[in-house]
Amino acid sequence: MSLERVDSASPARLCQAGRMRRRATAAGAVLACAVSACAPDIPPAAPPAPAPTTIGPGTSAAPRPAAGTPAVTWQVGARPLPRRPDGFGEVEPTPPELVNRALPTKDVLPSPPGNTYASTISAVPADVLARSTWQPACPVKAGDLRYLTMSFWGFDGRAHTGEMLVNASGAAGITKVFGRLFAAHFPLEEMRVTSPAELTAPPTGDGNSTSAFVCRPARGQTTWSAHAYGLAVDVNPFCNPYTQGDLVLPELASAYVDRSRVRPGMVLAGDATVRAFAAIGWSWGGAWTSPKDRMHFTATGH
Repeated sequence: MSLERVDSASPARLCQAGRMRRRATAAGAVLACAVSACAPDIPPAAPPAPAPTTIGPGTSAAPRPAAGTPAVTWQVGARPLPRRPDGFGEVEPTPPELVNRALPTKDVLPSPPGNTYASTISAVPADVLARSTWQPACPVKAGDLRYLTMSFWGFDGRAHTGEMLVNASGAAGITKVFGRLFAAHFPLEEMRVTSPAELTAPPTGDGNSTSAFVCRPARGQTTWSAHAYGLAVDVNPFCNPYTQGDLVLPELASAYVDRSRVRPGMVLAGDATVRAFAAIGWSWGGAWTSPKDRMHFTATGH
């Protein structure tokens, strides 16, 4: 913010009149003007905005704004992309609004009390199962899935509650992982159950939801993905894109392919996120050569 100059002409004229009335004390009058009315009243500069901190090697913490919520500068899912021959969207340069992505979180569940980490594990409620991608043809039974709720920090610097479907065998471990990420203030944009409509929706290339169970084949294949078993988690997909050849997913996330420019929400080798998943025996797709799946953590190795 630039400072505006303050007009000091009126105080100067008053000081001149004072000197004319009291010539014997001119020096004292001038000194009084210099330290009082004759000096421009310039407001102090605003303090600098707080910079994001770093937790562990290469892991940026959630930004903590002084007050308020970041302005919504991008509407996720609003602009479909033309499709490539392989069915994915055309890869386009990252829009300026998303180069340093920090969109506010839209709450789907009540925020945790007191900004403390809280989690629950339960059988999948019927209404949640109905709005998920599960169907009888999926490779996992509904009874073998668990519904999790977990606290997370948003890019808006606030604590939120997310939801996730995972395989029952990994449920307890996943709540521990996100407990560690919450303690490290690692930011997530959203965490919610994937809906069936998202599987057939036109690609928009700007999604960033952290999720686990999705009943779909592996990318570009006909075999089931580890997600279809509830044994994989994608963390901040936009900040941690999948790449293979000229394909980038999400399709607008090219700015995040350069991992030397560390920004909040990125997963990097050896950081707190990789260590948290490794502690429960899950591996990271960012360590693969091709494809390189930076968002992907899996219990199966693929």
